[in-house]
Formats: sequence, C-alpha cells, structure tokens
Amino acid sequence: MVPAYRESVRIARSLQLLKQELQQIGADFEIVLVCDGCEETYYAARPLADHNVAVHYYPRNMGKGYALQYGADRARGELVTFIDADMNIHPREILTFINLMDALDADIVIGSKRHPRSRVNYPAFRRLQSFVYQLLIAALFTINVKDTQSGLKLFRRDVLRSLLPRVLVKRYAFDLELLVVAHHLGYRRIVEAPIEIQEQFSTTTNLRAAFRVLVDTAAIFYRLRIIRYYDGEHRTVAAPADDVVATSAGSHS
Repeated sequence: MVPAYRESVRIARSLQLLKQELQQIGADFEIVLVCDGCEETYYAARPLADHNVAVHYYPRNMGKGYALQYGADRARGELVTFIDADMNIHPREILTFINLMDALDADIVIGSKRHPRSRVNYPAFRRLQSFVYQLLIAALFTINVKDTQSGLKLFRRDVLRSLLPRVLVKRYAFDLELLVVAHHLGYRRIVEAPIEIQEQFSTTTNLRAAFRVLVDTAAIFYRLRIIRYYDGEHRTVAAPADDVVATSAGSHS
C-alpha cells in the first residue's frame, strides 16, 4: 500500500524499486498506489499499472490516513504493508518485516527510528520533538511503542480489517490511532523493527501540522477513554464517487 501526494517526479522510480524488491521475495504480490488528490502523480504512475500494480486516484486531497484506509480496503493479500511513496525506508526491509512477523507470530511489525539498531540521519531538534511526543503518548496511552510515525508497517490482513473501520483520523495522527485501536482490541504482539533512512530529515516543522497532531492526539484519547468510541461497530471507507483506478497500462475506469 503506497499513499502518494505530489510525487509525480519520483513515483515511477519508486514503484519500479518497490516492484523489484517484491519480485525477489518470490511470492504473489500486489501494489496498491493511491494518488491522494494529485492528478500529476496519477498520470506519472498510470503507465506502470499492470496485473501487479493498481493505480488509484481521486481529485480531492483527503490526507495520508484516508489514502491508507482507501487502499487497504482494496488490498487482497493476507499481509498488507504500508510504505511511503518516497521510499526513504528502502523496500528491501519488507522481507525482514515478514520474517519477523513469522518468527515472532506478530500481529503487526512497525519500523522504528528509535530502535537501537536503526540508522537514521536525525537532527537534534527533530529527535527532541519525537522524544517529547512519545512522552505524551506514554502518558496518555499504554501501547508501549517508541515510534508510531515510521513510514513502513506490516499488518496481518485480518488484523488491519478489524482496525480500519474504527480509525477516524485522516491526516496527522493516523498511525497513532491505528496502534491505539490495535492495543484496545487486544492485539498486543506489536514488534518494532530497526530501519535505515539515508536521506536527511528536515529540521523545520510546520507549526500548523504540529498543532493538528496534538489536537488529533487529544481526540484519540477522548474517543478511547471518555466516550468508548472504539468499542462500537463501524463502516469501512467508501470510494469517492469520482475515483479512478488503472489496473493495466493505459486502462482506467
């Protein structure tokens, strides 16, 4: 599962790299790319669509969380991987995650920048931000995860399908809510895996985004502890009326 927004320049290279790595695993696979309100990304990726690659597009930007929900609801495999379109975490790590899931009988495997064996170019200010945010998460929740926001995650499909209908955050704190819901529903076998990120993180943070993360985090706590929202029955994400999907080169519906 690959959510993409404004990735037209590198999306073809990213898809080719991901496909090469998945082919080396030697099992059947599918790549579900969701172009989240970015027509240029869709047209750049569409020529790569084939029986292994489905390229989805809808015109309104809905946020990474929505794109992940939308794509995961359309995935058919028994294992579902989330990976960022920039491939800052190399897709070769997917095989390592699969092996960890099998060896430890895990429900979820997530990449962690804070794992002692991770190798990440991580500026001091971003490291401080992450540390403070994780302290907040530890105070509010009991998920016992050191890095909720990494761009590579692996789920068992049945686990993911039970989580997604309950997740309301569509943008900034989607990953956190997904893991909070998993813990709440009894999925405690969440394994953090080391990752390597070669590119340097930005040292600046959008204040509006930071504020929205805090608002979304507070909303998750409210839904979990106050109104017990996650205990109810919920629906999956519906397709927008004007969505487009290409499943083979040049085809669309």
